[in-house]
Amino acid sequence: MAKEKFSALDQLEADTVLWSDRKRWLGMPLTFTKYTVDNDRLYVKTGFFKSEMNELLLYRVLDLKLIRTFGQKLTGVGSVILYCTDQSHHTLELKNIKKPEKIYRFLSELVEQRRNEKGITGRELYGTGSLGQEHDDCDHPVPPFADMDN
Repeated sequence: MAKEKFSALDQLEADTVLWSDRKRWLGMPLTFTKYTVDNDRLYVKTGFFKSEMNELLLYRVLDLKLIRTFGQKLTGVGSVILYCTDQSHHTLELKNIKKPEKIYRFLSELVEQRRNEKGITGRELYGTGSLGQEHDDCDHPVPPFADMDN
């Protein structure tokens, strides 16, 4: 029975990594922030003394944005910002990554594939883009997003 548990754990660890990179400083991977994308999730691992790992389900991404400053262009990097309905990250920035245009297109296509697989359409994401913002017609903030998985 113990072997079955370990074999399931090994399968989870062997999940296909589609893309991986580090946050870069002057174009070199000298930081302790690592980005990884597998079939369904994006992982962000940060820290050296205190490590933190966050995950984002790809079907929860609403929009993507690519930013390249002049300094980033000189060093061959850029930043991709993901706007999502995740509870812990309403915006997630992949800072100073290599080949940002290619990664931007890759993530955009992967997000659309995951939405289609889950059967999620734009109707199910309406109203989630203004999370935490105030309405023009009333004084109270918008209530936090309710998880679609429950």
